[in-house]
Amino acid sequence: MQKVRLKWVKNRGLDHLIERTTSIRASCLLLDHLSRLPGSSPVPARSLARLQKPLGLTVPVLRFLRRHPTLFSEQPHPRFPTLPSFSLTPASHTLLARVADASAHDAHLRLARLLLLTRSRSLPLASVLPLRFDLGLPFNFAAAFPASHPGVFAVANNRISLRSASGLPEDIAVSSLQRRHAAAIDSATYRALSRPPSSSSAPLAFPMRFPRGYGGMKKVKAWMDEFHRLPYISPYDDASGIDPESDIYEKRNIGLLHELLGLTVHKMVRRNAIRLLREELGLPHRFTRLFTRYPGVFYLSLKCKTTTVVLREGYERGKLVEQHPLAAVRDKVHYVMRTGVLYRGKGLSKLVLDEDGTEEEGALNGEEFEGEGMDEDADVECFGMEIVDDNDGPADDVDDEGDSDG
Repeated sequence: MQKVRLKWVKNRGLDHLIERTTSIRASCLLLDHLSRLPGSSPVPARSLARLQKPLGLTVPVLRFLRRHPTLFSEQPHPRFPTLPSFSLTPASHTLLARVADASAHDAHLRLARLLLLTRSRSLPLASVLPLRFDLGLPFNFAAAFPASHPGVFAVANNRISLRSASGLPEDIAVSSLQRRHAAAIDSATYRALSRPPSSSSAPLAFPMRFPRGYGGMKKVKAWMDEFHRLPYISPYDDASGIDPESDIYEKRNIGLLHELLGLTVHKMVRRNAIRLLREELGLPHRFTRLFTRYPGVFYLSLKCKTTTVVLREGYERGKLVEQHPLAAVRDKVHYVMRTGVLYRGKGLSKLVLDEDGTEEEGALNGEEFEGEGMDEDADVECFGMEIVDDNDGPADDVDDEGDSDG
């Protein structure tokens, strides 16, 4: 299969969503961390400074805490009044309860599917922890899941494994692409089913959303038609008998990464988190080439001093196409954060957190964070494009080894 090299194109809309999700991620992890600390005394900001890098923050933790007074209340330390200390606000306790409720019903299914994607059906806990926010897992999942599903999960030697899938839904090992295809067949017309296999809308074709200007190019269309004609290998099937250098194995890797991103709540994940799973998933060493080679499926961003991969089909006009209940609760976290940025100390009096899930934001509509690096213009901007014939494989614009988020 002749490959086409596509130059990376900036997408300001998706970059905006990555910055927004990064801030929500930092807030949720801080809320969870503070809620689990023993005692009721305020926590000194000095003890939280070491969390800046794990949280993915580009600003000091103290500045982040003070920027969101509706989540984190600054109080004098009982022994050292000049030491900045923080505790949770009433709104934070409400949000924590809602997050726990939203993630309770299917978090174990997402972890089970992740384990089914691996060769040994097991992963080191250290490889799963960076994905805890992305998969919506509770902090104590390593103890809670084996206790609540003893026949499914097991933890030994700092690894979590899948004992059996007998207690899980029948379609647990069916990819999202296969489920979508089965649903489309049930509602398809005769004309849709009679399309030729070379069509980009043929069964089990990956949804493609190219940057503006790419989709109509003849070389790209010919390449994608050839790519879609290759047989689809489910990421849950054994691929040990396929040549790792073949085009079929590359398509299998695309399907695996597509499924992995589809398991996440926000349809995005940091590249370094995938690197920890690389060997178990059977991905090549320089797997970033897969993201840059297929920009119609993935978007690779360098925002927030890290590299993040987004599943393009997961978003439409800046919103999730299929919003998980946990994502809706995290939107409420963003609403509370933004209220604190705009109104500072008066933010708590402006909050409206209804039980039915609606927020009356009033003057907040259309406004964004100040100083968070958010782009007010969420439209897609395309910069320079370049297409060249590439028989030897692309030279990536982003190196696989230079990420800064650890």
